[in-house]
Parts: sequence; C-alpha cells; structure tokens
Amino acid sequence: MKTLKGPSLHLAQFSDDAAPFNSLPAIADWAAKTGFKALQIPAWDSRLFDLATAAESQTYCDDLVGMLAAHGLEVSELTTHIFGQLMAVHPAYDALCDSFAPPALHGNPKARGEWAHQQLLLAAKASARLGLTEMGTFSGSLAWPYLFPFPQRPAGLIETAFDELAKRWLPILNACDEQGVNLCYEIHPSEDLHDGATFEMFHQRVGGHPRCQILFDPSHFVLQQLNYLDCIDIYKDFIRMFHVKDAEFNPTGRQGIYGGYQSWTERAGRFRSLGDGQVDFKGIFSRLTQHGYQGWATLEWECCLKHPQDGAREGAAFIRDHIINVTDKVFDDFAGAPVDQQQINALLGLR
Repeated sequence: MKTLKGPSLHLAQFSDDAAPFNSLPAIADWAAKTGFKALQIPAWDSRLFDLATAAESQTYCDDLVGMLAAHGLEVSELTTHIFGQLMAVHPAYDALCDSFAPPALHGNPKARGEWAHQQLLLAAKASARLGLTEMGTFSGSLAWPYLFPFPQRPAGLIETAFDELAKRWLPILNACDEQGVNLCYEIHPSEDLHDGATFEMFHQRVGGHPRCQILFDPSHFVLQQLNYLDCIDIYKDFIRMFHVKDAEFNPTGRQGIYGGYQSWTERAGRFRSLGDGQVDFKGIFSRLTQHGYQGWATLEWECCLKHPQDGAREGAAFIRDHIINVTDKVFDDFAGAPVDQQQINALLGLR
C-alpha cells in the first residue's frame, strides 16, 4: 500500500489574463498559500509554460522546478488534453476544434493534426526533462457521433475508427516510451476512450503498449452512471493519474444521462466542487490506497455554481483530509503471540 501524494492542482481552469493567474510564479505563490503541494501544468497554455523551450532546455526546466520549490511546490504532471483532442477529430467538430490550434492551421485538419502530433512529442521530452513519469491527455474521437446505434451502425464502422485511432497514437506511445513517460488517457465522454470497454478496445489495438495508461476521474463515471469503485478494482494496474473532481446525477421525468441539451446548471448530471456532489471519495481513496496507487491526487475544479477560488481553497483541504496515511502496524497485533512451526503443526493436527 502507498500513501497518496497531494494535494496537487490542475491549472487549466485557473489560468487567466489577470493576476495572479497570468504567470506561473504568481499562480504558484497563490496555490501554495491556498494549501497545494504541487501543480499540474497544461502544456498548451503559453501564459504559464513554454513547451518548445522546455523540450530542449534543461536549464529552463531546472529553473522552473527551482522556482516552484521556493514556494514549497513541485510539478505533479504535464497535461496535453488539447493536443490529444486534435489527434482525432470527426468532421462534425472541425470548426469547434480549430480554436485549439494556431490560427494559421484553421480549416486545415491535416496540418492541425500534424501540429498536435509534434506538440505531444515535445511534451513527452519536456516531461522527461522535468523528471516526470506520467502525462495526461485525451484520445480524441472519430466515432463519438455514432455513440447511439441508430440509425444502425454499418458493420466495421467502430472497428475502423479504433484501428485508425491506434495507428495515429502508436508513434506517440513509442516516443513516450523512449522518454520513460506513461501516457494516461482520461476516460471522458466525447472521447472515443470514454469507458472501460473502449479503453480495452484501444489498448488491444496498440498491442498492449506498456505506456498506454489511464487518468481516472470519477466525475465522468457519475455522469455516465458507471461504477467508479468497480473501475478502480478492474483497472488498478493502469491507473497512473487521478483527477479529484465531484459530480452529481439527479434524473427527472424530463431528462437523464443525455441532458436534454440544457445548460450545465439545468442538466441532470453536472459537475460540482469537492464535497458538494455525490462521489464517494472515501471509497475511492480507500481503493487507491489499498491497490498501491503511487501518484498524485489532483484537484480539477469544475462547478456550475461555486466560485473557483472558493472551490480551490475547500478542495485543497478536502484532498488533504481524504489522503490515508498508510499504517505500518496491524491493528490486532496486541492479541498476537509468537508461534513456531512445531506449534503451527500442532494447531492443525499435523505430525
């Protein structure tokens, strides 16, 4: 068993053009004072992180690590979700996904995908220079518009989509392997890897690649009505990153999982700040501790009601209070007694 590390903070929902959220040193000072021990850095946010420089300059990475250490912080992981999303985009989402890439690539899906591929290679190098072993991402999606099987899906549609997905990702997984970095796919609605079954389909197609791992976020299991505790038991050997995010699901006679195209505040399933939703975090932290999860517990704040800075302050304390300090004692040792092999044989009636 292992004691989880934390709390870490995913910065994607906090970076901003206004101080103190517009530079890494400023946001680090705020995060440390808020109670965090590490930062999960979105590799696409140039306000906080120069990805190209980090991939090539050990000095840049050492200076970054030193600056965070001065605040009592470290880097927990880099995340590359925006780049991962662009690795596989169904044409229906082309216009929406263009904003994730530089303007010169808009309207050019092929060039946009090649750019995302290169950014992922840079992020793997940067992770290694920072001394990191895990990197989070999205899988992207080619088959998501065909989630519900009506009109009937033609035979081979899903298989072809997953074959292509594996083909696109395999070079990235190999590059991560060269850098000693695990690529952790967040199991997430709107991605082709959105549950255990789809992760297994992909994992099989990349030949059981040792760098193909999971970023576990229970909020997305609540919204899909999946058993997230059972998921931990099933995929314990793959879970290498953990987003601590809360959610609730309150179906009515008007809507359920699909949400009726309503806004986040009006959906049956919605994200909430830690402690305000329905996720059984005591069960999750117990399961991860029991199974020897060695990574960070990272707050990903998303809530349709609460202010983010309140969510961050409360979330840091929430994670700290849920981390189980692993015992080095057996609770009933007081009732034990030394027994030699001869006595054991006697207890069993053996001669």
